[in-house]
Amino acid sequence: MNKTKPAHIAVGVIFDNQRRILVALRPKDKFQGGLWEFPGGKIESGESVEQALKRELFEEVGITVITAEPLTLCDYHYQDHHVHLDVWCVLDFEGDAYGKEGQSVRWVTLEELKKLPMLAANHPIMQAVASYLT
Repeated sequence: MNKTKPAHIAVGVIFDNQRRILVALRPKDKFQGGLWEFPGGKIESGESVEQALKRELFEEVGITVITAEPLTLCDYHYQDHHVHLDVWCVLDFEGDAYGKEGQSVRWVTLEELKKLPMLAANHPIMQAVASYLT
């Protein structure tokens, strides 16, 4: 297993006013392309998790985060790399979410979410979301 430092990722579980969750489809040319994921990205040097979350969600799905709170932390080991996911619930935001990078996005219920082919590292997040909503 690769012993490099894990990539620290800020992840947003974005809820709309109907308690649906926003997911994005990974581009086919990226690692695990064609699978759904929660939006987010790498935390840059000098950024707090919340700053990175706000930046990444604006860059990826065009929303401005107003209110967010920590949901869970999880680590996932792929064969060739390791990610440390800092997951936040986004409870209030401005703007209409869309795939700013050309990716498909959709709002799904928890039941729909459970049926989607998701990025492997996102499976523990799905469990945390289910607990959060019940």
